[in-house]
Amino acid sequence: MFCNHILYSKEAGVATITLHRPERRNAFSTHMLEGWAWALNDAKKDEDVKVVIITGAGKAFCSGGDLKSLHEGKGFLYRESEDKESAPKPMDYKNSLWDLIHRIPLIMEDLDKPVIAAINGPAMGAGLDMALMCDLRVASDQATFAETYVKLGLVPGDGGAYFLPRLVGLSKALEMLWTGDVIDAEEAVRIGLVNKVVPAGELEQVTLRLAKKLVEGPPIAIRMIKRAVYQGLRSDLKTALDTISSHMAVVTNTEDHKEALAAFFEKRTPQFKGR
Repeated sequence: MFCNHILYSKEAGVATITLHRPERRNAFSTHMLEGWAWALNDAKKDEDVKVVIITGAGKAFCSGGDLKSLHEGKGFLYRESEDKESAPKPMDYKNSLWDLIHRIPLIMEDLDKPVIAAINGPAMGAGLDMALMCDLRVASDQATFAETYVKLGLVPGDGGAYFLPRLVGLSKALEMLWTGDVIDAEEAVRIGLVNKVVPAGELEQVTLRLAKKLVEGPPIAIRMIKRAVYQGLRSDLKTALDTISSHMAVVTNTEDHKEALAAFFEKRTPQFKGR
């Protein structure tokens, strides 16, 4: 499934998902969300895909939800009605979020391949939350960031209250969520919101270089490292150690591990299956 609100391409182990509504600063629509979910699922199932990059077309990464599009789409978000009987109820709003938007973080959680956000411009509200769902974030020096929900009298409905404190700490997350203030790329890297900031003209090249470095690594180990890290955030030490011992039992029997050992003793660069 493709739509003109999403561009999806695959090359040399890297899948790229581009949010493609530059005239709307890549605000997501129902069509974009459907295409986005389809592309993520395809990248998850395609064994040739080792790394996923998510970026935006034009000058913005994502300005959040397109209220007009979501109003007109199949969900109940923001829909109004003069007929009180047919007007959406609180549970309708909840289910609409779950069915439309929350698919994205849930699919991302199940995708055990590295996902890199190449943040080319403003990432606002739900657009910032979508970047936070990625494993790594490379930002253009022209990127800006804000959790803007509070300015609309809303709560962060797309995962911001979950992801943001895990990246920047509780106090800084609450400051951003309560004020809705915009921060620049320099501040974002300082507080740990993004991994690195690069000149705008180098964003694509730097992100692709990082992706290719991961593609060239041992794919099974990389996927299991991702699982172990995220599972560890939700478990106690004993459970985490039990999990990692199972992962270790698997990776020590892979051809990649045997190749890495041979390369170490032969003083050469290993040739993993991911290459």
